[in-house]
Amino acid sequence: MRLAENRKATHDYFIEERFEAGLALMGWEVKAIRAGRSQLKEAYVVVRSGEVFLIGCHISPLTSASTHVLPDPTRTRKLLLHAEEISALIGKVERAGYTLVPLDLHLTRGRVKLTIGLAKGKKQHDKRASEKDREWERQKQRLMRV
Repeated sequence: MRLAENRKATHDYFIEERFEAGLALMGWEVKAIRAGRSQLKEAYVVVRSGEVFLIGCHISPLTSASTHVLPDPTRTRKLLLHAEEISALIGKVERAGYTLVPLDLHLTRGRVKLTIGLAKGKKQHDKRASEKDREWERQKQRLMRV
């Protein structure tokens, strides 16, 4: 079940590989994400000292679920990955032009997971070509219906 999606990611980047990571969250954050109050639009993923972090993800607190804590909507959250996945990501990110982009938040067996993509940035002409291809696919579908 998809809870939040970063639609700009496929527009701005070529996604080459996808990884599923768990998140270290507080209870009020899980409730807010399940209620659909999360946003990945300006979020990004960084690797620091052998650990992977999600920065800039905005989770709006529910007034009923966060009465006893002082919620920070944009705090840095740790991503939970296997050691071999982290080492593979470090090796690939250090190559020129690659970055880690959050793609979507979803539920897997009752747990909140984040799909991150190993991505390479698109140039302006690549974005125009992608938009042209998408528009042509839509046009073909319209012609097939008629």
